[in-house]
Amino acid sequence: MGKGGASAVARSVVGGALRRYAVGRMRAIHFRMDTLPAAFNWTLLRSFLAVLDAGSLTAAARSTGMQQPTLSRHVAELESQLGAPLFERTGRGVTPTAAARAVVGAARQMQEAAAAVQRDLAAARSAAHGTVRITTSEAAAAWLLPPVLARLGQAHPQIQVELVASNDLSNLLRRDADIAVRMVRPVQQSLVARKLGEVEVVAAAHPRYLRAAPPLRSPDDLPAHRLIGFDRDETILRGFARAGLALARGDFALRTDNHIVYGRLVAEGAGLGFVARYAIDHWPGVVAVLPGFKPGALPCWLAVHREIRADPRVRTVYDFLAREIPPVLAG
Repeated sequence: MGKGGASAVARSVVGGALRRYAVGRMRAIHFRMDTLPAAFNWTLLRSFLAVLDAGSLTAAARSTGMQQPTLSRHVAELESQLGAPLFERTGRGVTPTAAARAVVGAARQMQEAAAAVQRDLAAARSAAHGTVRITTSEAAAAWLLPPVLARLGQAHPQIQVELVASNDLSNLLRRDADIAVRMVRPVQQSLVARKLGEVEVVAAAHPRYLRAAPPLRSPDDLPAHRLIGFDRDETILRGFARAGLALARGDFALRTDNHIVYGRLVAEGAGLGFVARYAIDHWPGVVAVLPGFKPGALPCWLAVHREIRADPRVRTVYDFLAREIPPVLAG
């Protein structure tokens, strides 16, 4: 067979393999390289290009990390399949033949296509997409997280979020949720927790209440007011005790453990309440009072189960919450 015939055969073999490969990539079912026929080994073309670019088997071995005999064997096998020599051996290296120059364009295209497939596969494996389930308290679900999750949706539209408003601290252990935002530090070793900041609790009221209420100049005036407190939750009572005020459950005229109801009572002017500072902006007209009085602060923790924290979608949401929540807490 003459050089012209060898070139034609080479172009036909490699071109046919390239076309079959391209069809397989367009389908892209599993991003796999085995769309090539079993008789045609892509590794042979890769070794061929390495030798061609390096100019010698020795230099190609250095650049690829492969053994020189392996490269030589690959080139010989490809020459056997194509039915034509690809290189002429010289004292200092190799020189491509006409057959090599005829197939190099198609080989380059296959190399680029293989690199594209590898990039697609890497992107598919690392892409942050799917559903992430977040659990937090009723108050945080209503007032803290909505603006943060709105920004999350804009930044990562491919991630779906399920928000669970629950005061149950065991959600992550039961794997009912992926991420938790809590006001108590998780102590379970299977959870990874990160402190985001402090939730400042302030005294607050609506002007409708304040206009008809007794004077409010210092914390000592609080017992004369219509106070809104919790029912069974003693968080506020402990906060007052730390501040040196001995108030009892009966000193609160309105009591509820539902944080949403609690906020609505304050917003409607039903009395003087003690709420997270970040929530006040969501209640038109409500203002903080007694600026020097701090009945308490709650730590805000971000927690995730150790087994799933490396999942791309979970990690993306976890990092986003860790970055976006602290500024909200700080006002």
